[in-house]
Amino acid sequence: MSIGEMLAATVPMARTLNLDFLETTPEKAVVALPDQSDYHNHVGGPHAGAMFTLGESASGAIVLAAFGDQLSRAVPLAVRAEIAYKKLAMGDVTATATLGRPAAEVVAELDAGERPEFPVAVEIRRGDGAVTGEMTVVWTLRPNG
Repeated sequence: MSIGEMLAATVPMARTLNLDFLETTPEKAVVALPDQSDYHNHVGGPHAGAMFTLGESASGAIVLAAFGDQLSRAVPLAVRAEIAYKKLAMGDVTATATLGRPAAEVVAELDAGERPEFPVAVEIRRGDGAVTGEMTVVWTLRPNG
C-alpha cells in the first residue's frame, strides 16, 4: 500500500475531501484537492478549511515518506501550523510539501534521546500555477514509551 493509499484509508478527512496523493517521496509530497462544490466557500472556490486539510495532508505524507522507517520507535505528531491565504483559489488546487530540515538531522536528534521538531513548508497552487496559499506545519517525532 502506498503512503497516499494508506492516508486515504486511515484519515477520514483525506477520504472525505477526495484528496489525490500524486507524489510522495522523502523529498516532496504533492497532493491535489479536486474542485467539488460541496467544499466551496461563499465565493465559489475551495473553503479555507479544505485548503488547510489539503496542506496538512501533504505535510503528513512527506513526514511518513521521510520517517516511515522510524515508526517502530516514534510517533509523528503535528505540533502547530500556520497558513496564509495569498490569492483567491478557484478550481482544482494542489499542495506541494517539502521538509525544512534534513531528515538525517532529525533522526540524529531522535537517536540522541531528544524529541525533535522540524518544519514542513507547503505551497498551495491553483491550476494556472499561482500560489494561493503558504503553510508551515511543525512536526515532532515523539519517542515511544
